[in-house]
Amino acid sequence: MRLPVVIRAAQANLLVNRMAVFEPRQASRLTALARDDQGALMTTDPTMTRIGQGVELHHHQGQREAARDLFAQIWDDIGGEQGDPLHVCVLAHSMADVQDDVHEELMWDLRALAAADQVTDERVAEAGVPLSVAGLYPSLHLNLSECYRKLGDLDRAREHLQQARDGIGVLGDDDYGRLIKGGLEQVAEQLGETI
Repeated sequence: MRLPVVIRAAQANLLVNRMAVFEPRQASRLTALARDDQGALMTTDPTMTRIGQGVELHHHQGQREAARDLFAQIWDDIGGEQGDPLHVCVLAHSMADVQDDVHEELMWDLRALAAADQVTDERVAEAGVPLSVAGLYPSLHLNLSECYRKLGDLDRAREHLQQARDGIGVLGDDDYGRLIKGGLEQVAEQLGETI
């Protein structure tokens, strides 16, 4: 089992959809929670909508390469790391999930974390996201922890696991919060720790 697929599928769907923006069985159930009555994404931000389309390609249609191509096009369109930090964060977080190499996955996860530091709650609200910036960090650190664990850098894996734990209190007791908490438990178990 590859934890980032399990966690990232639901994360991406919830973030893209909740930002009014991972195992696919859970993703379809969780995605529905962040859609309106007609099934449309609840974002007013066209870039976030496009990122959501890439997430759909990957997690619901099994088109990983098509998702990666779409994400690459969006990356170019937003100006890469010079783009809107919210777009960079969510796109990099999603792009990490479609990488075949864990070093590339890590690079994208690090980009997402760096961009998150530049995102404001005002920008998140402007995009229609009912989640604070602080709510992004547990997921970002969870995925970094998993990357470092896979690379055998257990000290860094534990550092990011602890940072995810430190921020988990900002998440609610909803599907997204429980998903991230479950991911923390899985990574902690793989690192021989307890939550």
